[in-house]
Amino acid sequence: MIFLTTLPLFWIMISASRGGHWGAWMPSSISAFEGTCVSIPCRFDFPDELRPAVVHGVWYFNSPYPKNYPPVVFKSRTQVVHESFQGRSRLLGDLGLRNCTLLLSTLSPELGGKYYFRGDLGGYNQYTFSEHSVLDIINTPNIVVPPEVVAGSEVEVSCMVPDNCPELRPELSWLGHEGLGEPTVLGRLREDEGTWVQVSLLHFVPTREANGHRLGCQAAFPNTTLQFEGYASLDVKYPPVIVEMNSSVEAIEGSHVSLLCGADSNPPPLLTWMRDGMVLREAVAESLYLDLEEVTPGEDGVYACLAENAYGQDNRTVELNVMYAPWKPTVNGTMVAVEGETVSILCSTQSNPDPILTIFKEKQILATVIYESQLQLELPAVTPEDDGEYWCVAENQYGQTGTAFNLSVEFAPIILLESHCAAARDTVQCLCVVKANPEPSVAFELPSRNVTVNETEREFVYSERSGLLLTSILTLRGQAQAPPRVICTSRNLYGTQSLELPFQGAHRLMWAKIGPVGAVVAFAILIAIVCYITQTRRKKNITESPSLSAGDNPHVLYSPEFRISGAPDKYESREVSTRECH
Repeated sequence: MIFLTTLPLFWIMISASRGGHWGAWMPSSISAFEGTCVSIPCRFDFPDELRPAVVHGVWYFNSPYPKNYPPVVFKSRTQVVHESFQGRSRLLGDLGLRNCTLLLSTLSPELGGKYYFRGDLGGYNQYTFSEHSVLDIINTPNIVVPPEVVAGSEVEVSCMVPDNCPELRPELSWLGHEGLGEPTVLGRLREDEGTWVQVSLLHFVPTREANGHRLGCQAAFPNTTLQFEGYASLDVKYPPVIVEMNSSVEAIEGSHVSLLCGADSNPPPLLTWMRDGMVLREAVAESLYLDLEEVTPGEDGVYACLAENAYGQDNRTVELNVMYAPWKPTVNGTMVAVEGETVSILCSTQSNPDPILTIFKEKQILATVIYESQLQLELPAVTPEDDGEYWCVAENQYGQTGTAFNLSVEFAPIILLESHCAAARDTVQCLCVVKANPEPSVAFELPSRNVTVNETEREFVYSERSGLLLTSILTLRGQAQAPPRVICTSRNLYGTQSLELPFQGAHRLMWAKIGPVGAVVAFAILIAIVCYITQTRRKKNITESPSLSAGDNPHVLYSPEFRISGAPDKYESREVSTRECH
């Protein structure tokens, strides 16, 4: 607001005592437009006892001391003035009435400076007053803008021009104020020191768009070509508004990502990039980049940009999607089950986008889902056929990976129908093939001889396991009479099964089952059995009990006529003498 006064002139007295001493008053400063005029108001006083008949006065420029020969602006005694003031100065006041008001016309820049008045009452009664007035020659109106202009709050801007020329009165108008408001002209107002100004006010509510707006004021003097303009740029303060930011960003794992946040505010904002409440980067700037080198899936998520200054804040977010190939699937669930139970297996992974998940066994697809991160495989009432290796494979457009896992189905022994005995010459070979999990025990029973032999007696039984199959071979030699009955019994913790092995004529099928290496091993076992039988017989001939009757069946697997049966053609049969056992 403009505060002006209409109080009486304030006298600056050299002596403040009330007896009438030398004293003078004039405004300490005064201004006027170039080419116009200015009236410098002035009053003076002197002691009452002097009572001069005539009062004279002199105005000096830039110095109060006559001995310095300052330029004379006006001199009442001689009317002789400095050439710079010829025709440009005259006294408006009446010195007899102690009024020393001076008028200067056709002002030019060189007339700007200090003006001193000297009273001359005759004789020694002369006095140069130290008080003076400083004249400022201007050529632009003065636009007064408040020190702080805030968007949304009403503001008052004023245009003030001096009006100290009685011959020319300025008229004010605003330039570039369209859309801001209508001006209010206050007219001619008196200032504290007796000078005059013309004032026009402009009230408006600025917006952020008004920041930097060039507002002008024009002072024109009617009936002349004199016209003066002044301008001021509005410095409108306003809170930040984020005006530039990435939309959602998709990036491939390992690539470079640059996120941009730009804000409009005055003063410039403090920009801050944040994620999950953690400050990643900040700076006072109009825009700020956040660079992410070789992004990882862990950097996927929502990023926030906060812009703030003393007048408010704004924030926005951007989502970063990091695209990557599936991670190696993890498999959770039952890996060991009992036949008949329900098995549930969960395969899960992580990728972006979500993958295609597939579970298969022996190239047969068992379950699959599209664009999901988990796959559940349900196997109701598992059977031994469900035992084995499975694969869970995850894939998307960025890659493929898989995890193998094994399901173990435990079940009671099953003696396969291919189990049998074969007789050739004086040798009997019995093959018992058992499918079971966990591994079963196998025993061969010869009821007619009251003998049971299990796989731990390796001199009689050869066993070999492959997967869920256990193959056991019992070999009997020296069977001149009809082949004995042989019962194969297999058991584990889930059950027991027995089967009387049927006889077949071709023993070569048995060798085909165990293969050439098995045949060699079985051949060696048979040699050991023969040696064992020979040695045992010798001992029995020495230590045989007389109480053993001829009808008793001894618990042995041999007879004096035992010999090794013929092997497959690749392994030629031969008799084994007792010397070979030593």
